[in-house]
Amino acid sequence: MIQAIVILVIAALVAVDQVIKLVVVKNLSDGGYVEALFGLLRFRYVENTGAAFSSLQNQTTFLTIFTLVVIAVILFILLTKKIKPGLMYWSLVVVVAGGLGNFIDRLFRGFVVDYIEPTFVNFAVFNFADCCVTVGAALLIISTLYDMIKENKAYLSDKKNGDSNNENG
Repeated sequence: MIQAIVILVIAALVAVDQVIKLVVVKNLSDGGYVEALFGLLRFRYVENTGAAFSSLQNQTTFLTIFTLVVIAVILFILLTKKIKPGLMYWSLVVVVAGGLGNFIDRLFRGFVVDYIEPTFVNFAVFNFADCCVTVGAALLIISTLYDMIKENKAYLSDKKNGDSNNENG
């Protein structure tokens, strides 16, 4: 059952990404832009032949293959229940959705459509799929740190209880 939910969530996020990109291509590929949030953001069409934040420019083949491998590995982990559903699990779902959204672009367009440009800071133009990957990765880091702290507390508690039992024994 959880596998079906995973597939549906990924499909929904990828659909949102692809629909937004279609709207951007249709309405902004002529060089126009739209200001939003009192001028803090600008929506404009950009073709990105690289990875996140325009790194690895013109490495489309490498990025396509690398993304496919990462998506396949994470999907295997998710669908074979190698980890329990929780924050880490759902973080990986969001990462896969974002990776798949940009993979589709690279495969069918030869580049990724980016369109979100923060105007209040000098930053790369990005898209919804990038947001999914970034949010998923951040949640993955938070989940990992939480688990490490929890395990460390349990270890210290066990060690303390073990030492006090030995002193009384």
